[in-house]
Amino acid sequence: QVQLVESGGGLVQAGGSLRLSCAASGRTFNSNTMGWFRQAPGKEREFVAGISWNGGSTLYADSVKGRFTISRDNAKNTVYLQMNSLKPEDTAVYYCAARASIDARGYITRSVYEYNYWGQGTQVTVSS
Repeated sequence: QVQLVESGGGLVQAGGSLRLSCAASGRTFNSNTMGWFRQAPGKEREFVAGISWNGGSTLYADSVKGRFTISRDNAKNTVYLQMNSLKPEDTAVYYCAARASIDARGYITRSVYEYNYWGQGTQVTVSS
């Protein structure tokens, strides 16, 4: 059974940092694009960041560019999201996602519909 398990969420003051991790099990995603999304109460799930299979390409939402960094360690089947300079508007449940298809050309998508596997989410709360 494929599982994506997020960790690292919590409560932090504005300006602080958190590092989210997403560990995959049940299959390897070394050839697949992975991403982070978030969903705030009453809002739709939105793209935060994506990374190609080898980490050679990354894509960010404008709202987090320059503050968040996505990375991956294929040896550990894990993807990370380093979040710096956090703002209250970053408060949301953060989800890890992975595509089922092999993305050898570094394809990254912002669309929730193009990711096939999802974690259960981890809460990030930023206080002002």
